[in-house]
Amino acid sequence: MSDPLLACSKPPCSHSPAVLALANRHWRVRRPKAFVLVIEGEVGHEAAAPTDYLHEHLLLPEWREAFYQLVDATGLVVCLNVHTEHLTYRDVRGRSSKGRLSQGEYYHHDGCTGPVKPRLVEIRCPIQPQTRGVATAVAPHRDVVKAMVQVLPAELAATPALAEQDMRLATLSQMDFAALDHLQGLITRTVRKKLHAEGARSYFRQVDAAANAYFEPWALGESRFIANANVGNTLQHRRAYQAPHTGGVANGHLVKRWTHEELPLPGQVVDPQLIAALCSDEGEETQDSCYLVQH
Repeated sequence: MSDPLLACSKPPCSHSPAVLALANRHWRVRRPKAFVLVIEGEVGHEAAAPTDYLHEHLLLPEWREAFYQLVDATGLVVCLNVHTEHLTYRDVRGRSSKGRLSQGEYYHHDGCTGPVKPRLVEIRCPIQPQTRGVATAVAPHRDVVKAMVQVLPAELAATPALAEQDMRLATLSQMDFAALDHLQGLITRTVRKKLHAEGARSYFRQVDAAANAYFEPWALGESRFIANANVGNTLQHRRAYQAPHTGGVANGHLVKRWTHEELPLPGQVVDPQLIAALCSDEGEETQDSCYLVQH
């Protein structure tokens, strides 16, 4: 890789062109985008069957914060070839219909209606008989909003909700995240109202491309750790259909967790009220403000 890997926060930790040292192990890595780091597995174990190296090494209590800081600094850390049945994962909620977009198809942060958002969200494609055909697009928040403006049809930009907004590139570059949230919500709600379902999906496919989003096909045994609440490098994600959604296609399922909040360290306990509040954002149709107004 031409650019050096981000240094880890806890020794011993070093980097070389395709190797990351973390948790007293050396990991094969690659950097497909500036905000993405892919961990393929442990050096010297290339031919081994998938193992639970997440919980056996990277998420051990003594290394967990170093791994979280790697996600914070990078944006998206992808862990391939992980086999785990850890009980903290739960099914991803929400399903899309042919006539109406699921809320998960809009770019969003997890926990977006509350004052506290999960530090990161881990989305996982378990090892299962059926592969996953629907992509998950991931991109930096500011890049997403810039892309939404860039590809916005002129007739939508002229609607009353958007006509008086300052959407110049220089302005977007200076906006804080609250202002970006507000503008993004206005655009998303306008797209939802004015475009039919496949028109909206086509619009967001253009956003994916303009934002240089990461939407590699899901591999079985893959976990994606997304920096979800980070003032310097926060990302957003969405369920991304790359072709017209006609339904009736078998698809592997995804699971998720808010690893920092739901995988407690020794002596810590999960805060059930916080988790319940965060989960309230995930209702399919009941929390429109989460995706369409505030992020």
